[in-house]
Amino acid sequence: MPIDPSVIDNPRSGRLRKALDLADSRFRRRFGRFLVEGPQSVREALSWDSDAMRDVFVADDLMDDPDTDGGPVGGSSRVSILVDRAVELGIHVHPVDSGLMGRVASEAQGIFSVCDIPTDASMNPQVGADIPGRSLVSAFWQIRDPGNAGAVIRVADAAGCSVVVFVDDCVDPYSPKVVRSSAGSLFHIPVLRMGTEKFLEWSRTRPVPMVAADVHGTDGRPARMLPDVVDEGAVASGGSVIFGNEARGLPDDILDRVDTVVSIPMYGRAESMNLATSAAVMLFTMAMSGRGMSSHVGTIERR
Repeated sequence: MPIDPSVIDNPRSGRLRKALDLADSRFRRRFGRFLVEGPQSVREALSWDSDAMRDVFVADDLMDDPDTDGGPVGGSSRVSILVDRAVELGIHVHPVDSGLMGRVASEAQGIFSVCDIPTDASMNPQVGADIPGRSLVSAFWQIRDPGNAGAVIRVADAAGCSVVVFVDDCVDPYSPKVVRSSAGSLFHIPVLRMGTEKFLEWSRTRPVPMVAADVHGTDGRPARMLPDVVDEGAVASGGSVIFGNEARGLPDDILDRVDTVVSIPMYGRAESMNLATSAAVMLFTMAMSGRGMSSHVGTIERR
């Protein structure tokens, strides 16, 4: 498909409005599509999931001398390179007046796209067959903050997790702020949504421990220090790790049903860390333990 020869300069443009409406969860549910804003996220979508991309909207002043016949722009800027790639893949590109783009899509840095929401993002996915049994799974129960949600998707991707699961009533992983905060990782790793019982039942079928990240645990399932758990080697082959809500953590009825409750030792005066930092420490420690680095982790002094 060629680049649209006309520049969108009307905020009431039907095509533009339909795209921007996807910032609202009601329209995402209705049309099964979501917004991808900014050069980094658009680049990762083009690289990893171009079949899901429907349209690209770009500020006209970032397009380097587009061909009058609607062909590639032939520029060297990072945005014009993305436009050329979209054209090569047959994705329709719509130039937008730069002033209008700045007003209606201030977070997009001059470029955004519309993509299909994956079918496996539903509340009752058929999981298991495509996810390696001995791998690291990260799950987040009732995560509500979009910035946190995007950050933990990025952390899980960096730690080599095979999947991210949003458990129970969570923020929409396809809301614009989550997508931006994931910095493209949303296109590298599956993000599923499950109810609590579904997640616990599924985790029980996996040949690796089900681990809950919690500071204290319960009377029946007290928390154990992360270095101790790693030294035993139980998580060297992976695990299903569930983290709790940012403010309330995990409820006792989940903590009592996992194999192990694990706590990160605090060596300074801080009582705790935020969710994304805790997930990074926990997931990377477990990932490194499966790569022959548990002896280094285990030498840390415990409290």
